[in-house]
Amino acid sequence: MTDPAAAAWHRLAETSVLLDGFHALKHALRFGADVPLAVTTDREAALALATELAPDVRDTLDALLTEVPEDTYRSFVPRPHPTAVAALAVRPAREANLQKLAHTPRSAPVIVLDNPRNLGNAGAVIRLAAGFGATGVVTTGTLDPWHPTVVRAGAGLHYATAVERLTIDELPSGPVFALDPEGDDIRSLKLPDDAVLAFGSERSGLSTELRARTDHLVALPMRPQVSSYNLATSVAMTLYHWSTSTTAPL
Repeated sequence: MTDPAAAAWHRLAETSVLLDGFHALKHALRFGADVPLAVTTDREAALALATELAPDVRDTLDALLTEVPEDTYRSFVPRPHPTAVAALAVRPAREANLQKLAHTPRSAPVIVLDNPRNLGNAGAVIRLAAGFGATGVVTTGTLDPWHPTVVRAGAGLHYATAVERLTIDELPSGPVFALDPEGDDIRSLKLPDDAVLAFGSERSGLSTELRARTDHLVALPMRPQVSSYNLATSVAMTLYHWSTSTTAPL
């Protein structure tokens, strides 16, 4: 006899976003994700975790979680999570995200990752953007910002900000501040709320196309002979600098 949860999972999986682990599911629910199916190998343990760490979504999880055998759970995920929780969520409509990115006036910047290469880095940036209340995260190039590895690294916080892949020509309006070692020291600048904050590829930096769109090159303070910061670190430093001068609430 086919397990109803397994049948439902396989029916939904190809068109849904995988939320891998308790924390990804918790965050997605907090920010309004539509989650048609969530499973765990141990309902009691998952609900105890919710009681301790996320009582605001505990009742929702109680109604949502289905307990499945461990072998069934492992067949759903590429790499079992220590919390043994997984869920499938509906991806936000692209049109809705584009409207959020295009809406003006903006009260928080848009982050642009120009041709990023590392899935984990992209997820870490989305998590940062959500924490700072950024309007959204845009990627250019071939990396899919909704790849399961990106969603896992982002801890489900794709649902807290607008995440889309666009071309350079499709970027939202607003002054573009691009990070570059030859730019002006960021400490001498005030980043406006409607800024588009652009970060180059981990390998090759800013593309020619993005440089042509840039209004201001900005540099982070760095000790001589240190070649670069990690991408997520650069985004965190830049967003923190923006947050110190903004009046917009997080």
